[in-house]
Formats: sequence, C-alpha cells, structure tokens
Amino acid sequence: MDVFEESLKRHYDLQGKIEVVSRASIESMEDLALAYSPGVAQPCRVIDQDPDQSYALTRRQHLVAVVTNGTAVLGLGNIGPLAAMPVMEGKCALFKRFADVDAFPICVDSEDVDEVVDTIARISKSFGGINLEDIAAPACFEIEEKLKARCDVPVFHDDQHGTAIVVAAALLNAVKLTHKTMGQLKLVINGAGAAGIAIAKLLLQMGFGQIIMVDRQGILNREDTHLDSAKQAIAQVTNPEGLTGDLSVAIKGADVFIGVSAPKVVSQAMIRSMNDQAIVFAMANPVPEIMPEDALEAGAAIVGTGRSDYPNQINNVLAFPGIFKGVLAVRAREVTDGMKESAARAIASLIPEEDLKAEAIIVNALDDRVADVVAKAVADQAIKEGVSRH
Repeated sequence: MDVFEESLKRHYDLQGKIEVVSRASIESMEDLALAYSPGVAQPCRVIDQDPDQSYALTRRQHLVAVVTNGTAVLGLGNIGPLAAMPVMEGKCALFKRFADVDAFPICVDSEDVDEVVDTIARISKSFGGINLEDIAAPACFEIEEKLKARCDVPVFHDDQHGTAIVVAAALLNAVKLTHKTMGQLKLVINGAGAAGIAIAKLLLQMGFGQIIMVDRQGILNREDTHLDSAKQAIAQVTNPEGLTGDLSVAIKGADVFIGVSAPKVVSQAMIRSMNDQAIVFAMANPVPEIMPEDALEAGAAIVGTGRSDYPNQINNVLAFPGIFKGVLAVRAREVTDGMKESAARAIASLIPEEDLKAEAIIVNALDDRVADVVAKAVADQAIKEGVSRH
C-alpha cells in the first residue's frame, strides 16, 4: 500500500484529524452556573468594557483560524473549499502537535477577493491570529493586505511567508558552509507565484544578493508590461541587469537556484552552468525541479527539497507553529518583516556552524526545539518593534 492509499485508509478510520475537548468540567449545577448561565455574564461584561480582556477570559490567546478558499491546494490546484478540508485539518493538527496552539479549519466558498476578506474579517475577533492557506496568486496578495488593514490580529499567509522563512534559514546555513559572501550572491528563483515572490522579498531584505525571477514565460523584466501587479512590483527590485530569456539564461553563473515551480524543469546542464559550490533548493512536490541525485552528480554542493525522503527538507512546519506561538504569547497585532527575519535566523541557529554538513543545513521537521526557539525570537522582536499588546 502506497502513502496515498494508506493516508486515505487512515482518514476513513479517523473521520477527522481534530476534535474539540472541553477545558471546563461540567459535572454539577454549580459548574453549569459558572461555565454558562448565569455566571458567564460577568466575563462578558468585563470584555465589553475592555476588549483586550478577551485574551485573558477566553481561549482567544490560543486560537488560530486556518482559512482557505481551496484555489491552490498543495499540488492539486483549484479543488475548492470542501476538498481542501483534509489539508486544513492537517494544518490544525500540526499547530497542536508542535506549538500546543488550537486551530480551526475554515473553508470559504468564494473566489471573490472582497467576499473572502469580508468573511474572514467578520470572524476575526474569535481568534488570536489568522493563518491563510492554499489561496491562489495573485488574489492571495490582495486578500492578505486587505485583511491586515481590517483586522487587529496578525494575518499570515503561510504559503508565502512560511516558505520564505524556512528557505532563508536553510540558505543562511548553506552560505556559511560553502563560504560564499553575503551580498554578492546571484540567486535565481523559478516560480513567481505566492511563494516565489515572498522568498524574493525576504532574501532581498536580508541582503543575500541580486535575484532573478523566472516564470513560465521566462525571466521577469521591469520593461515587461504584460505582468500582473504582483510580478510587476517584484520585477522592479530584481534582475538589475535586465536579462531576458528563459531559465537556462537566468541560471548561468548563479550561486543559488530556488525552485517553487514544476517537476523536472532543471537539467544537469543547467546545474553545470552555475558557479562552483552551487546551492540548489528544488522544492516542487512531489517531484522536484531536478532530483537531488541528478543535481549532485552535475556538481551541486548542497541540495534541498520539499520531500521528507531526502536530506535538507525545507518544510513550513519549521516556521508557522513557532511564529503563531510567539505572536499569541505577546498578543501581537501583526507579523512584521523583522519578525519573519528573526524567525529565519532562529531556525538557522539550531544547527551550530561546526555541525553543518552538506546533508544537514536545516533541522529536522520533527525537532521539538524549533517551535519554542522561533516563538521566543518572534515574541522578542514583536516587543522590540512595539506591535505587541504586552
């Protein structure tokens, strides 16, 4: 039985991966009066006078909404909100396992940006944070920005920022191991959707070097008037030499290749055209842009993928549980760029420089240290930037 058949059987057996467990014991009339009517009226009155008390008097400080409209689910594409539910439940199970955060799956039946935004904004006061998931670009950018303007809790699109944070963490360690120079790297990102653009923004912010973005039509160029608004914006700060052409042109002489695109689009010849000590993160799932063994044979020094059956798995589970644990702990209003960078550096720090190896530049996804280290880094940065309620 392969993993897909086994997973289907497990889902039939479980009939859902999460459940609600009451924290209040209700075994007597007194318990009933305290947990519900009439006693519950008093915490309601307190919150009415001071809304911030909702964090202390309800579960809000430990609750995250995991929200999708099902338009970009894993490698399945636009399968709709109902079929996306198993993924959202899985995400909620990961929140609980790695950060002891309670999360609820919410699947919105709309592809209209304003309808999605309005739905999430209207329920946001039930939660301490909003995790957007599997929403297609370019709508995901607009949805996130509009929600950040309307909500007083952090809104975080994991497909964008979680991916970017873990890529940055792995790349920090890969750069150390290969003795490359920060600020002087040439990086190529293949895939200019939600993840690719977020990765580019974070790597530019952290000063890795110059970036060239490539999509299905070729290298993104600021002179191209056919790009959507998100691609136009990232084209203004990438490809400073104004290159044109396809991926084979972009990757020549590159130090780093990052793939968030499609299977088998990178050849061994492309890897051979990169600089010495090339770093290759081929993250298309389940089949990467180039198989690790092929990249290594072609001369890559370090290879990472999104897969668990190869070394250096670049997995979002290293980021989002700790990020939300941190923002909830200090009741943060948002997740800032500085908090994302702090999270990346925290993840990278879990492997001391003397322990770095080509097959070990990023910690294992099941490493129980990660969430707490990330949470502390994010919480400290939130306080430093003045976006916490503490």
